[in-house]
Amino acid sequence: MSDPPPAARRSAARRAAREATRAAGGDGDAAPRTAPARGGGSADPLTGPLRRAGLVRLLVLQLLADEAPTYGNHLIERIREQSAGLVTVNPNTMYPLLRALEEEGLAVGEWEHPVRRSRRFYRLTAAGDVERERLRGEVAPVLDAVADGVEALRRRLAA
Repeated sequence: MSDPPPAARRSAARRAAREATRAAGGDGDAAPRTAPARGGGSADPLTGPLRRAGLVRLLVLQLLADEAPTYGNHLIERIREQSAGLVTVNPNTMYPLLRALEEEGLAVGEWEHPVRRSRRFYRLTAAGDVERERLRGEVAPVLDAVADGVEALRRRLAA
């Protein structure tokens, strides 16, 4: 399964940002709410809007920019660590994403041992770096909206 085209991702990001902003609006006491996921997205009200906005794709691109060439299972573990367990990615998501990034020219993969297939190490390309910056601009407002919703919950529960 490949990621949706850029126009669909932008539309989903705008929709998720509107939903999260609307949920966090008013008196600030509302918890973020999302509609049931469509098209394989997460129905989780906390990470669902972020996933639909492209968070996992952005995290993978960011990790490929920050670290030496790395492989899928290491990326899965790093995402879990960096999100304190909030975002988990399974191999059935990670490896198709890495193949898609490679097909789009955003990452390059090379086998650890060219003669025998073992681990495939990926690194970011210049085009991947441009995509990472673009996607950061799309995900940031959704991340802010989710953070606002969580903060509204904290205030409400502390009262």
